Amino acid sequence: VQLQASGGGSVQAGGSLRLSCSASGFSRDYGAIGWFRQAPGKEREGIACIINRGNSAYYADSVKGRFTVSRDMAKNTVYLQMNSLKIEDTAVYYCAASSNRPIVSARLNPNVYNFWGQGTQVTVSS
Repeated sequence: VQLQASGGGSVQAGGSLRLSCSASGFSRDYGAIGWFRQAPGKEREGIACIINRGNSAYYADSVKGRFTVSRDMAKNTVYLQMNSLKIEDTAVYYCAASSNRPIVSARLNPNVYNFWGQGTQVTVSS
């Protein structure tokens, strides 16, 4: 299984970026794709996920209303559209996949995601 995150960069506060996560090598359907971020000195934070069956999306309060996760099944790619970026959104962003559908309370818990891509840096400046 391989996950490849891309699309990070530097942007001014209030700007937008779209991250992509291409997924390959799954021998069966995955349960969910999640987006996580980790800022220096902070724990990894789950910010969004999309459930494979049903396409439902879930967000952390910190990004709700600003970030949107979507999927292009034909391209095996999950996107994270990030709008109205804030300085505090600066972090390394990761995508990850869970083999099984996570329970409601664990949708944004990094521990239930067992396949991880490399991170992509997002830097938001004033």
